[in-house]
Amino acid sequence: MDNTANSQVDLIREVFHYQSRFEGSTMVFKVDFPVTEDPGFPGLVKDLALLAKTGFKVIIVPGAKEHIDSVLKQHDIDISYTPDNITPARVTTSHSIPYVEMAAFNVASRFMTFLSGSRVDALIGNFVRARGLGVINGIDTEHTGTVDKIYADSLTRVLNLGMVPILPCIGWSPAGKPYNVPSDEIALEVSKALGAIKLFIVTARDGLSITRLTPQEAEKLIDSPDTLFKHELRLGLKASQAGIHRIHIIDGRKEGSVLKELYSNLGVGTMIYTDEYDSIRSFHSRDLPDVLRLMEPLMQNGLLIRRDPEQIQQKKDDYSVLKIDGSVRACGALHDWGESQSEIAAIATDPNYTDLGLGRKIVGYLIEKAKKKKFKRVFVLTTKSQDWFESLGFKEASVDSLPEQKRQLYDQSRKSKVFALDL
Repeated sequence: MDNTANSQVDLIREVFHYQSRFEGSTMVFKVDFPVTEDPGFPGLVKDLALLAKTGFKVIIVPGAKEHIDSVLKQHDIDISYTPDNITPARVTTSHSIPYVEMAAFNVASRFMTFLSGSRVDALIGNFVRARGLGVINGIDTEHTGTVDKIYADSLTRVLNLGMVPILPCIGWSPAGKPYNVPSDEIALEVSKALGAIKLFIVTARDGLSITRLTPQEAEKLIDSPDTLFKHELRLGLKASQAGIHRIHIIDGRKEGSVLKELYSNLGVGTMIYTDEYDSIRSFHSRDLPDVLRLMEPLMQNGLLIRRDPEQIQQKKDDYSVLKIDGSVRACGALHDWGESQSEIAAIATDPNYTDLGLGRKIVGYLIEKAKKKKFKRVFVLTTKSQDWFESLGFKEASVDSLPEQKRQLYDQSRKSKVFALDL
């Protein structure tokens, strides 16, 4: 099977893996308004409809800021914000609130239209109870509000009917007074109230080149003057601090961006994650097919000596695997040869993940494992990776320095070089 066919099979496996893992889960999609004006917007909504059809619970929170500004300008209504450099609040007067409502529901209806075209039932509802933001720095914000409560029970009933709730940036007081509430805040509070497994921040911004971030790394990026998507990172960081394990920032203008981000480990956007995204653990027998899949190309070109399933099973306690998001993407073994020396062997990584440094991670893990087992020295035998092992601190050694048991098995025809690291 060629590499292209292998990649297609891996993709299919990933799709089934994620479908079974997240089916029935709640996902919130906060979609910035500029995305709705992009030619690819119908395709985006079609993908959201597909998710709803295949068992995901989809909630949509449309952003409407730019559209509201446009409508207010058309009607010669002043636009003003509170003096806050980071998150200024719109001042929504009693005169402007009808136009704000009109603009917000107009944006929400765009989603309704295309969801209907995909034969997915949707509902634009009053799921947000709001209260007034009040007076800020001497400015009465009037009909500008904040989330007081999310009607989670009502949302759950709608979701259980297989419908897609759409929440415009409007909330109401118990007395029925309308408030303009930021869509970012609604998306965050809905995610918390429904226990969403993921929050997607769908933007129309370039520069989403970093695939994975911890909250700490996201915080550092926000402080960097070169970061292009600070607003999205701030929302993602708030969501992370609120207990949402995974926040995805994606460019909604790109074809299939939601599906690519959801159904593949690498994705196409930036993910802020609070749970352990990758982990290394001991080999389990169920890992054997994945380990063989990783090792086979390297065995074929002579980088690894050939090992059959029985040999791996016999030494299974020596093997470790590195998993990314539930899938095995690297492996390695630590063999005890006596004389306080162990061999690091069978290092294989998924070629699609070369930029993540998985080889270094698995070797580092095995070195630490050797230290815990009180070995004094680890060594490797290699024919083509000497430079890489030298970069990890290994130094070339002689065959005579190997433990006697390993020297007796040394394959003279391969002429592998020995590199060792004193612990």
